[in-house]
Amino acid sequence: MLIHPDKSCLLVVDIQDRLIPAIHEGDTLIDNAHWLISIANELDVPVLTSEQYPQGLGHTSERLLPLLKPENILQKTWFSCMAEPACNDAINSLRPDQVIVIGMEAHVCVLQTVIQLKQQARAVFVVEDCISSRNPADKAAAIERMRSLGVHIVTREMVAFEWLQKAGTEQFRQISKQYLR
Repeated sequence: MLIHPDKSCLLVVDIQDRLIPAIHEGDTLIDNAHWLISIANELDVPVLTSEQYPQGLGHTSERLLPLLKPENILQKTWFSCMAEPACNDAINSLRPDQVIVIGMEAHVCVLQTVIQLKQQARAVFVVEDCISSRNPADKAAAIERMRSLGVHIVTREMVAFEWLQKAGTEQFRQISKQYLR
């Protein structure tokens, strides 16, 4: 199954400033997330963002904030976005058939969110180069578990090219020039 821009949304899970220094390759995660969120915005793919207990863990990364709509940043205390009523309602209001998930930590909030998205009968795509954990072994175990549950493990370029669908369009030329070189 291909990812379609008109049937999907991008869910950014808990990429928060206070957590990033402890995250394995945190700066790379931010760079990759910035890249994918930027392309989602260019293609009008809805982007929702969660913040896990921001009173203690801080808010979404300052590098990502300019790309995000403030009304689409949702606070939560549940580890899973889908267990938090406001997050669940926001995602369900978009009615996406496909949810592309990025964020941290892969083995906690990302994993639990993905499991519950699958339980809602959605096609779920986890972007491997846009997730991380403090410990790389935890990320690897999370990916293995997600894959065993039927979650599609993809890369950010796979998502971008599937959203674009074809070359030769003005949209492809613009995104290719800005993001793919």
